Amino acid sequence: MNTADKYTEACDFLMRIDSDWRQLINLVGPCTFAPKAEREPYEALIRAVAYQQLHARAGDAIIARLLALYGSTFPSAQQLLATDFDALRACGFSARKIDTLKGIADGALSGLVPARADADALADENLIARLVTLKGIGRWTVEMLLMFTLERMDILPADDFGIAEGYRRLKKLDAAPKRKEIAEIGKAWAPYRTIASWYLWRVPK
Repeated sequence: MNTADKYTEACDFLMRIDSDWRQLINLVGPCTFAPKAEREPYEALIRAVAYQQLHARAGDAIIARLLALYGSTFPSAQQLLATDFDALRACGFSARKIDTLKGIADGALSGLVPARADADALADENLIARLVTLKGIGRWTVEMLLMFTLERMDILPADDFGIAEGYRRLKKLDAAPKRKEIAEIGKAWAPYRTIASWYLWRVPK
């Protein structure tokens, strides 16, 4: 089954849940989720850290400045470790995020951060358990890797504010559900929780 067929199947499944989901998918239109499957986990984690707790445009600017340090190419782990603190700080990374970047680079060299082929062979929870041992890497960051690089179709980042807020708007609730609530509610969206998340990020305000 090709990607377009998978997305169509996922949308058909979600639209059968209830009229709210059907209305949302009809409003947003076909799923155009576009993972960057060509990236190595090391690069995906570095990029995810750049976007942590920031608006997308701010993250884009930080990544652009980072790439400019290396002739517009993504730095290897060795290059990143050799880059001094002030140069990374000038890109827009906080001191805390710089520590995280260096830890990811160390992890890539040690094998803790797996190469793509090895990551593909690991179950979701096994990869999460492995990578959250890195300083500054939480479950959400690994879930972004699973969704946007490894193309896993059944990931629900229950800690994500946008998803909880999207569900609140979808169901016209007074308050957004907490992490445990959204995780429980989201069981009904399996095995397409990644696509459900993509739509919840797009619920109109």
